[in-house]
Amino acid sequence: MKKIVIAPDKFKGSLTGIEFCNAVERGIKKHVSEVEILKLPLADGGDGTVEALQFYTGGEYVSVMVNDPLGRKMKAKYLFSAEQKMAFIEMAEASGIRLLKTEELNPLQTSTFGTGELIKDAITRGANHIILGIGGSSTNDAGMGMARALGFRFFDIAGNELEGKGGDLNQLHSIDSANVNEELAELKFEVACDVDNPLFGPNGAAPIYSPQKGASPEVVEELDNGLQNFNAVVNNQFAKDLQSIPGAGAAGGLGAGCVLFLNAELKSGTSLIKDVANFNEQANDADWIITGEGKFDEQTFSGKVIKGVLESRKKQKLAIFCGISELSKAQLKEHQIDFLAEMMTQAKSFEDSIQNSGLYLENAAGLFAKEYL
Repeated sequence: MKKIVIAPDKFKGSLTGIEFCNAVERGIKKHVSEVEILKLPLADGGDGTVEALQFYTGGEYVSVMVNDPLGRKMKAKYLFSAEQKMAFIEMAEASGIRLLKTEELNPLQTSTFGTGELIKDAITRGANHIILGIGGSSTNDAGMGMARALGFRFFDIAGNELEGKGGDLNQLHSIDSANVNEELAELKFEVACDVDNPLFGPNGAAPIYSPQKGASPEVVEELDNGLQNFNAVVNNQFAKDLQSIPGAGAAGGLGAGCVLFLNAELKSGTSLIKDVANFNEQANDADWIITGEGKFDEQTFSGKVIKGVLESRKKQKLAIFCGISELSKAQLKEHQIDFLAEMMTQAKSFEDSIQNSGLYLENAAGLFAKEYL
């Protein structure tokens, strides 16, 4: 009996990963009954990640009152699995750019404190493994706000305590960890981070990301200098050079803050979900892996789900089901793709392909089953 692993990303705006799996399974089983099908929906740390994690952990949403990026009270939620003692927290829920009006954007004034409050709540509920997604931030505070919520304290040269906002980076003189919960060191923290920007410099957090968060050229320079000062203080106190860590500049330096304050590991979003799914082991003896996403193009091979599947693949044959493909036959051959189905070949229009993608996936899976299974 052949074993088929179905491991897609979502079809953005159309199908979740699990809906993709179900449609392909229906299509295959219309034509072949003697087949083992294993559904392993994946995600890349962005949209669809919570749904994928919920599938594996059976977690539920927890709602918490926290501070928004400017210190105003608001409700934010995260996914928590009591059974697996695991939480998935998206920093954008409490510290995201989408929470602010355009005129409120100011990375000198914003803070990741609310993200720290979500982490603190998860620890209180018994989480011992926390995955943190750090996309979509409004902040450039190197994670100082988050750390303050967890008991770290920050002081200027005169001994005045700092709030941990982006504008405090230049004033930072010392870090006090005496009040930090001891449990923090025992937890496993993994951070979904798909950029490799350093903490400061021309490709660092401030020049690359803070303009879209409301920073003028003068503010960009101030923030970059602040991140350099932050790293110097950390180097002096903890003998750690955060600048040497790829991804330290992610989310306004939150990547660096997670490594320093949480002892976290920065990983690609796809790798994290694959680990939770135990993907490599589950797919090891499969005859075929079926994966897919809405648009299949060159960007697919830089950190997306299909790239992650290719990295795990050994002898399994590979089928791609996508909305539309922009790859040539030579590129398909180069990546050793054995079967490709585009939903647009069945659809009357782009809108039709989105609205009826489940049906078209089912049809394509049926054709695949008749030909190969």
